[in-house]
Amino acid sequence: MEEVIHTVEKWMNSNLITIQKSMTIKDAMKIATEQNQTELPIIDNGSIMGVFRVHEVVNYLQEHSVMDDVTRIMSLNYRVLNDRILMRQVTDVPVYIINEDEKLIGSISDKELTYFQRFLIEELDKREESLRWYQFVFDTAYEGLTVVDENGIIRLFNQAYSRYTGVPKGKAVGMHAVNVIDNTRLPVVLKTGVPERSQPHNLQGQNVIVHRIPIWENNKIIGAAGILVYEGVSEIYQVIQRMEQLDVQKNQSPIAYKTVNEPEACVKFEDILGESPVISEPKKMARKAAKSQAAVLITGESGVGKEQFAKAIHYGCSTRHGNFISVNCAAIPDGLMESELFGYAKGAFTGADKDGKIGKFELAHNGTIFLDEIGDMPLAMQAKILRVLQEKKVERVGGHQSTPVNFRLITATNKDLPQLVRTGEFREDLFYRLYVIPLSIPPLRDRKEDIPIIVSHKLQALAKTYDVKEKTIDQKLLQMMHTYHWPGNIRELMNVLERLFVLTDGDHITFDELPELEQTNTASQEMESYSPSHHNHLGRRKELLEEASKEEQELIERTLRKVQGNKSQAAKLLGMSRSTLYNKLSRYKKI
Repeated sequence: MEEVIHTVEKWMNSNLITIQKSMTIKDAMKIATEQNQTELPIIDNGSIMGVFRVHEVVNYLQEHSVMDDVTRIMSLNYRVLNDRILMRQVTDVPVYIINEDEKLIGSISDKELTYFQRFLIEELDKREESLRWYQFVFDTAYEGLTVVDENGIIRLFNQAYSRYTGVPKGKAVGMHAVNVIDNTRLPVVLKTGVPERSQPHNLQGQNVIVHRIPIWENNKIIGAAGILVYEGVSEIYQVIQRMEQLDVQKNQSPIAYKTVNEPEACVKFEDILGESPVISEPKKMARKAAKSQAAVLITGESGVGKEQFAKAIHYGCSTRHGNFISVNCAAIPDGLMESELFGYAKGAFTGADKDGKIGKFELAHNGTIFLDEIGDMPLAMQAKILRVLQEKKVERVGGHQSTPVNFRLITATNKDLPQLVRTGEFREDLFYRLYVIPLSIPPLRDRKEDIPIIVSHKLQALAKTYDVKEKTIDQKLLQMMHTYHWPGNIRELMNVLERLFVLTDGDHITFDELPELEQTNTASQEMESYSPSHHNHLGRRKELLEEASKEEQELIERTLRKVQGNKSQAAKLLGMSRSTLYNKLSRYKKI
């Protein structure tokens, strides 16, 4: 189709002015003058035999008559092309076009060539626009995409694949696939021509599902495409569950799929949502950390998901069959911290359980202990923690016997530990015990491109939790979320989404449900240029926050009374981790 459009036949001037060979020079001059032409083809029985050029007449008439036949002045120096020739082959004009019977059917002049060039420019603009959209789709796809040529050299490589492999896009293009992609079978697909769909693949220590598809042209393999479809098995099970829900909605019996028997609180790396480079890098490092038993120190602001990373490391390493014990060091009063961590022997002190109590370190034996907010641990307790790390033994309060313990240590803090070391608030020797594999989690404001995927996942989870139809979110509200600075990070976003989900009556969440998000954002951005005119708005915001905190405190108190003080049960009913509950209780002074 493209060649038909670009042939000279489609672009030529078919209303051609011609001169018969029997005409005189005088008649030919008259036609050329009337038609404002400087050159005209001379034909005989429809075929071109030469051309008449006006500028050659002057010299001829000095010695000859205007009544001579036009053939006396005819030039045989002219260009002819077949009507099937492509326009891109036209280099000089004018040129005369003949058909397969060698009959003159048209011509290409400066005018037709200019039209064609304009058409090409428009087509190039359209193709550039299409290419720009293809590039957008290619690079914004959550799936890793790559294309290799027949020699296995990478020609296309999107950002998602770059995040999986850790190789920059610009560096990957031009390299052989085996030097970029771990365990790649793209060379095998190039050799066999057999597609490999939905195949398991281990990439940088992460299990993924991939497609490997050969690319054919003219019965020859010219390349292959690699597509990372699913990240880990949990994503596959989520898809299966959604398919089952569709069957239920259609009043059909759901398909009985066998699922993996895992703890309810199990967190995998694919559960840590986000594909931005700033979150992909710590995920990649955390996967490597999970393969070892080395201590991990997770740093980041409150609400960024440090405990989620800790759980993913635990369930991704050899300790996954043991307990994951989470301890919020900031939420435990100083007087109770030692007995909480190390336990106590029977009769250790007045009011103690008669059978004694097992400590967190013993509970974490052959598992993982996660010490959250380690920067808030008192100096005296730091020395005791250091001793446990060195000796791998614990001694209960009031006891005289040491118990060997084997555990994976993960710590986290939102404080600057090196600064605390310099000011003497944190032991230097303990710091270096913890600082084996550092993991820094970025705040949400540094990875706002991840907000859409987080929102989508959370809305689906909320629909499942509340057993209602999934709700959609308005684009304007999503745009507002991109401009908001999110001081509470992922935790704040999750709370906002749940609030919107609960308060929205219909199936579509609009900006009208949360207009104060814009006001809060504006206030936050103008804090540096604070003026008294902002006082009323900020004061009202403070009142709202205090009111919300009061309601939350009352809810926690009611829940604790309902479960007779059992904090684990209370945390489960409230839909929060036990460490988060301890943190809130500490804030409300209710421990």
